[in-house]
Amino acid sequence: MSVQVNVHDAKTHFSALLDRVLAGEEIIIAKAGTPVARLTQLQPAASGARTPGSRAGGMRMADDFDAPLPDDFLSGAAP
Repeated sequence: MSVQVNVHDAKTHFSALLDRVLAGEEIIIAKAGTPVARLTQLQPAASGARTPGSRAGGMRMADDFDAPLPDDFLSGAAP
């Protein structure tokens, strides 16, 4: 079930509207009678179990990733 309220009422009664949303209602916010936004309850994020190693082979690291930076870079010289 959805209910339409104007912007002024939404600002004035925002906490009460949130309670109604938590109870399962959908709130449509209108400006000058034209619907512009929908206030609905968020669905909880999926909390699937992580699988260690599931990205194995999906990334590559350069052999010299931890090599010292060049002196000209460290001195701040422009390239």
